[in-house]
Amino acid sequence: MTQVQLGYFTVDTPDIGKAKAFYGGLFGWAFDEDASKSTYAHVADSNPPFGFTKVERAKDFAHLYFRVEDIEAACARVRELGGKAALPSQSATGLSVAVCDDQGVSFSLWQAAEGF
Repeated sequence: MTQVQLGYFTVDTPDIGKAKAFYGGLFGWAFDEDASKSTYAHVADSNPPFGFTKVERAKDFAHLYFRVEDIEAACARVRELGGKAALPSQSATGLSVAVCDDQGVSFSLWQAAEGF
């Protein structure tokens, strides 16, 4: 069986400008304006490549986990930027927490346990 890896993804958002401000402020991401347009914002130098797609109403299909070094600090930053964060939970792979941005789009943060 061939191993499948995430090759590209988009995050649906009702407002591209707000998404750029929120995620740029949270993770320090820059956006590639040449690869972007009014309905799409491409995150510069992302691996795997991804971006934000404008939709009328945000949908919640895939659940994405973004790896962070300090989950408590990242949760605090989510709240500062107008988002919401639950309480982190512990597992064998580390700490994870469900959060949402300032438009109600959910995703998770993950602080890997040592060795992951």
